[in-house]
Amino acid sequence: MGYKQMDNNFTFTDLSLFNSMEHNRSIKRMEKINAIINWPRIESLLLKHYTVGKCAEGADAYPPLLLLKCFLIQQWFHIDSDPELETQINDRISFKKFLGLSFDQPSPDHSTFSRFRNRLSKKAMSEINHEVLMQFTSKGLTINKGIAIDARLVQSASHPLSTEKLEEAKAKSETPQGKVDKNGKSLKFSRDLESDWTVKNDAAHFGWKEHASVDIKQGFVLSTVMSAASHHDSLYLPLCVAGSCHTKEPIKKVYADKGYFGKPNRDFLALNKIEDGIMHPEGHKRKATKGTSLTEYEIARNKAISKVRYIVEQYFGLSHLYNKAYRARFPKLIKNALDALFRQMAFNLFRASKILKTA
Repeated sequence: MGYKQMDNNFTFTDLSLFNSMEHNRSIKRMEKINAIINWPRIESLLLKHYTVGKCAEGADAYPPLLLLKCFLIQQWFHIDSDPELETQINDRISFKKFLGLSFDQPSPDHSTFSRFRNRLSKKAMSEINHEVLMQFTSKGLTINKGIAIDARLVQSASHPLSTEKLEEAKAKSETPQGKVDKNGKSLKFSRDLESDWTVKNDAAHFGWKEHASVDIKQGFVLSTVMSAASHHDSLYLPLCVAGSCHTKEPIKKVYADKGYFGKPNRDFLALNKIEDGIMHPEGHKRKATKGTSLTEYEIARNKAISKVRYIVEQYFGLSHLYNKAYRARFPKLIKNALDALFRQMAFNLFRASKILKTA
């Protein structure tokens, strides 16, 4: 067993479509991305973690870099499902050109995408995203001037359950009967049992939270973390800061909204010699000065911070609009965390292709 050989030689069909491909905007868009990234270095990281295809027996497997590129296409072109991704790759010239497939080579089957997602670890994708960002810094883009941190609610992929029924379902899933279907076969599909409830703006929400840190200068996503919806935002500031350390240069300042205000986070930033850019809360949320209003200095400081930390809300807004990131695609935390890392990579590559072109 090894990897399938991708035929990059021109076929008659390739040659006949050559002129039309020169005017294909999707091809130009992906060629710009190819020009700013060193794919062999990404591939070497994939091969370090991805063991499929290294056995001497069995059928040849698809190269992991090709499958990773398929998931990037899925993010860039807002393709909702793996079967639709397979269809689109078979249908579109630009996709096959980006993937290195000749027109007579079919797309990987949608089940291949699913298996690749299950086999690729979160650690592998974190290392790949780190490598992408390091390649950007080698081209002169700085990512350490400051970071903005925020969280957003993400709807569960499953229909909401009451807290009582959710606990019952969790207990049942741990039993032998809860691991099989009505025919006694292993369950292929399961509902979301890792999400939970929270209330925001007097509205109940069942699902997850996505915590993200974004570079304030270039707008690159430096870290993404998924948690249950009930987890407080402030608990994830240290984790987001740690995940944003991609270079030897220290992070200079952290910007965040009032939800992150508190002694633990201020002490964490002071201990690591990072400037505090957390907004001050008002009135009843200020335990040390209960019932008091913000001073003029604090009001001015909050306004200055809000003008900078919008960058993370911009990322949330764009992914909400184009990638439907407001709703989880999977019922498992690990799969949604991996999906967020794919989205992070796709977002950063597309953004860098614009920045480096401008530069």
